[in-house]
Amino acid sequence: MGYGAKLTSKGQTTIPIEIRKYLNLSPGDQMDFVIENGEVKLRAKTRSVMEFAGILGHAPNGVRLTIEEMSEAAAEAAADDDRRIMRDWHRYKRAPQISDDGRSETVRKRS
Repeated sequence: MGYGAKLTSKGQTTIPIEIRKYLNLSPGDQMDFVIENGEVKLRAKTRSVMEFAGILGHAPNGVRLTIEEMSEAAAEAAADDDRRIMRDWHRYKRAPQISDDGRSETVRKRS
């Protein structure tokens, strides 16, 4: 089934409501126009995150993590980076150093 539309002098058109509903388009959504085999196709760029489920395949080590486990791992990695950055900054400033366990240590000045 086809739907008609009119092109304005500014090169704009209104996408028929049936097409917007089918593609689940809302104001501000982005679209791609693709030319394939002599036809122009309209594709919505906006997708639900659930559409990406499984896109990367299975984990190479076979371990599957829950969202909570992934969040915890990301938080731990961020905390490790923060400790490393602070430790390096304190070394540079020769101020008290923050150890890996979060406690402050004194850094000896080099002679």
